Amino acid sequence: MLIVHVNVHVKPECVDAFRTVTLENARASVLETGIARFDVIQQLDDPSRFVLVEVYRDDEAPGRHKETAHYVRWRDTVAPMMASPRSSTKYRNHHPDDSGW
Repeated sequence: MLIVHVNVHVKPECVDAFRTVTLENARASVLETGIARFDVIQQLDDPSRFVLVEVYRDDEAPGRHKETAHYVRWRDTVAPMMASPRSSTKYRNHHPDDSGW
């Protein structure tokens, strides 16, 4: 599994709209065969900060995801809502039941 954390800082006046369109994107994303999980996490002490936790079944799934109509719609809709450019960090899941443990 490939896990991607996308850090997003939204303009304060856009928080509700961002959350709405991002949840719509998440609902559509989990229907993709390459996505195992898609969480939208909002920071408690600063509601303008979000982390999108995207769990992909293989390394090619993120590329396929970025070609979907719902992702393109989300990307274009939220671009003017950003207080700063979003950033991402990629992780590899290592489960204790995997070989090599």
